[in-house]
Amino acid sequence: MCRIFAGQDPERYAFETRSVRISGYPTSVRLEARFWRIIEDIAHAQGMTVGKFLSQLHDEALEIHGEVSNFASLLRCSCLVYLEQGLNSAEPRRAAG
Repeated sequence: MCRIFAGQDPERYAFETRSVRISGYPTSVRLEARFWRIIEDIAHAQGMTVGKFLSQLHDEALEIHGEVSNFASLLRCSCLVYLEQGLNSAEPRRAAG
């Protein structure tokens, strides 16, 4: 069974760093490429750019919790919630790498 996971293409889990603006402040976020594709899908489904989605998510988490201590982890977990909740009802826009 582990071969299913271990045998995947390393490009699927390679890190990708993107420069973004979160609520007007420049920063960079480092995530695995697959997570970036899911974030692009979420933003598209919300009718937003990736930058707008990231800013809104950050602002809402800040409002709810008073801080955002690990934004990259919040993004990864948001992707999992999106997939677990079946919010990705449309077919993926790209083939999984």
